[in-house]
Amino acid sequence: MAKKGDEFYFENFIACAGCACRAAQMLEEVLVNFDAASLPKKLEALHEIEHEGDEKKHEMLDTLLHAFITPIEREDIISLNQNIDEVTDSLEDVLLRVYISNVTKIRPEAIEFTKIIIRCCDTLQKIMNEFSNFKKSKALHPLIIEVNALEEEGDRLFISSMRKLHTDCKDPLEIIAWRDIFIYLEKCADACEHVADVVEGVVMKNS
Repeated sequence: MAKKGDEFYFENFIACAGCACRAAQMLEEVLVNFDAASLPKKLEALHEIEHEGDEKKHEMLDTLLHAFITPIEREDIISLNQNIDEVTDSLEDVLLRVYISNVTKIRPEAIEFTKIIIRCCDTLQKIMNEFSNFKKSKALHPLIIEVNALEEEGDRLFISSMRKLHTDCKDPLEIIAWRDIFIYLEKCADACEHVADVVEGVVMKNS
């Protein structure tokens, strides 16, 4: 378990992962119950979650600036901090693309993608809950593998979604819009895998 002085770092990671989970759930809710007229308010609500994550990130960096001893290497703390934040940022970017492109109807593949991303974020939350015990944990490795598998599932869905978009859709503007949205959905899954990769690196350094 983490020492009392180290608890702040691990609790901050947990809180940031929680922001990503909430953002993913909100994105799915918006896409499933899509109402173009309500998008500005939904974007504002999602941005509040993203802003909360940013505040946690800056709180971590401010603490790190004055820290003498840290539970893991400083560069790993910074990398993990930034990568978790990138998950939430990427989720907000998806909804921004939906809004900017004036999407009027959600493709079912996008909803399927958000379900994968929610599973990724939920697994990241489990990883962060376990992370303080990284030197002895038997649960971290299977969870990391789970994120990797989900990212691969997202890759397969990305390919099939893009193929279907280009074969079924005849409107060039719609194709351009959804290509962008699918790319950003894939970035969400990639960002989750990057977090898991950093955790795996920490475990390897300390094994």
